[in-house]
Amino acid sequence: MATKNSSSIRKVVLAYSGGLDTSVILKWLQDVYDCEVITFTADIGQGEEVEPARKKAQMLGVKQIYIENLREEFVRDFVFPMFRANTVYEGEYLLGTSIARPLIAKRLVEIAQKAGADAISHGATGKGNDQVRFELGAYALMPNVKIIAPWREWDLLSREKLLAYADQHRIPVDFKKRKGGGAPYSMDANLLHISYEGGILEDPSYEPEESMWRLTVSPEKAPNRPEYLELAYRSGDIVAVNGRKMSPAKVLTELNRLGGKHGIGRLDLVENRYVGMKSRGCYETPGGTIMLKAHRAMESITLDREVLALKDDLMPRYARMIYNGYWFSPERLLLQTLIDQSQASVNGTVKLKLYKGTVIVVGRESPSDTLFDPKISTFEDDEGAYNQADAGGFIRLNALRMRIAANAASARARRKR
Repeated sequence: MATKNSSSIRKVVLAYSGGLDTSVILKWLQDVYDCEVITFTADIGQGEEVEPARKKAQMLGVKQIYIENLREEFVRDFVFPMFRANTVYEGEYLLGTSIARPLIAKRLVEIAQKAGADAISHGATGKGNDQVRFELGAYALMPNVKIIAPWREWDLLSREKLLAYADQHRIPVDFKKRKGGGAPYSMDANLLHISYEGGILEDPSYEPEESMWRLTVSPEKAPNRPEYLELAYRSGDIVAVNGRKMSPAKVLTELNRLGGKHGIGRLDLVENRYVGMKSRGCYETPGGTIMLKAHRAMESITLDREVLALKDDLMPRYARMIYNGYWFSPERLLLQTLIDQSQASVNGTVKLKLYKGTVIVVGRESPSDTLFDPKISTFEDDEGAYNQADAGGFIRLNALRMRIAANAASARARRKR
């Protein structure tokens, strides 16, 4: 059923994948809202051909079709800034789905403004996080934008109803979808990761079958010999892999290849959704897992102790901002300025060993920005750079509050006797 304002909707920009859900949404918008639909398909490295979406949209009468390669923008302007903060949600999740949504929302709004559209639309369900991410991003960039979320309006709440609607309106459906084939769970992919959830994975005690994983081999089947890798950093971002300069998207593509080859980056997690429920998801993030380990190693010799501690304190909050959809919020932008400022000295190289699901740091150096001074750190003669006798006073001062507390506790115990 359409909303009260349906008569004012003449043109809608739809985030369109060409799959069953968004193809049904396209036709539903045309019928229920009696409006022109513009489709937008983002290529952010999902590993699938996006051009078939054009043909499907054309078959459904769409005249304005946007298909855009956003891989470089995705990694450069979203993934890399996030990794400068060493971002991890709830201790494990590298936010592969979360970080893609603000870019899609940004382009939806830009296309809507360019085309003079009245609204934008997406295929996120009313139970998930993505509806929040898309819509918070859109409102931040276009405060008065109208948003149509069909899953919150229609009664097509099952796969069978979607297929029946597709049949009724002659919408082409993938054969596997029609026969109930394909994966028994939902998937979302981009250049940073693949996520798997729903279906058989809704039982948190169920171990996924090995055939589910797409990017990584199992650690048991990974090569029996380790592979060494060198990453070059400039201002906190990787600029070269094994001495070869690469663009951001090519860096991540190569790290995905290497990590996948060695069984790196699998995760099985029960997480807390922003909308209030718990959700079980499985993730493959081979390149991101390598990036996180390497970046922390690079910072370990180039950042001051208290700067590192401050970043670690702020990181969980920054991660929640991204997970919950606040990428374009003033607090995230302010925090990003602080994070980026900290990265000016994060320059140098990190050497890693990849072996059977593990990433091991084996070396790091920064000729221009290192804070590691072997003359001071050495256990041998430090040539007077550090007076070990000073440590006694330092320890006694730091122990003062504990000594006072201990004396007070002893006095209380004596009074009770």
